[in-house]
Amino acid sequence: MRAFLIGLQFLTRIAVVHQDNWTMEDFGRSVKFFPLIGAVLGAVYAAAAWLFFIFLPAQDIFLPLHFTSVCLLILPILLTGGLHCDGFMDTMDGVFSGRSRERMLEIMKDSRVGSNGVFSFVILLLFEWAMLLDTAPYFLVSAAFVVPVIARLMMAAAITLYPYARPEGMGKAFAQFANRRSLLFAALTTLLLLLPWGKLAFIALLLCSGFTAFFAHYVEKRLGGLTGDVYGAITTLNEAVVWFTFLLGSVIFTYSIR
Repeated sequence: MRAFLIGLQFLTRIAVVHQDNWTMEDFGRSVKFFPLIGAVLGAVYAAAAWLFFIFLPAQDIFLPLHFTSVCLLILPILLTGGLHCDGFMDTMDGVFSGRSRERMLEIMKDSRVGSNGVFSFVILLLFEWAMLLDTAPYFLVSAAFVVPVIARLMMAAAITLYPYARPEGMGKAFAQFANRRSLLFAALTTLLLLLPWGKLAFIALLLCSGFTAFFAHYVEKRLGGLTGDVYGAITTLNEAVVWFTFLLGSVIFTYSIR
């Protein structure tokens, strides 16, 4: 329970019990609970999606669609403190800078955000906003729960299956004390959490697994391993992959009933 609460406090703004005394081992042990942490976030996201897009319309209360979509879009950023978004932007700045490995790592460590990071993040948000607008409400609620669960399993996979690129760093605490058993526990937890959400959730899981393998291998070739920023990028990008999967499912279902 301690490792779960520490992981929850580190990866989100939700602090059930405030923990001040963190160890490297605690970080590593928390990796197996990442999908459960994603489920906590997913429950909040799904509740918000259900409220905005199903419950209120059923009461003949129709909030502006663009406004509610933006609310759902920024909710994950608020609940995670933008932690993974920051890692995503740093990764885009470094990996796609066209510099040497050492310079890439320096760029990613810099607290300032460059043009690559800004452009990439704006484009990603625009795509996600469009997907939220175009996904049917029923699929939107399902996706809202599934998105953080699968994305955090992919982060656990990146931590346990790929080497760490730096001799030290915050992400190394996760990589050093997590192992394949941690990933197995996380994977089994994810499968159980996805069962109520149907085939589309498992299709999203397969697509994310393939994407994570591709992206992690691509970054590893350039950096010699992954970093904490890359973990955040993998989480953020896989969230978009899940949204896209449910959008396709929504579109196919809509056309099939016409």
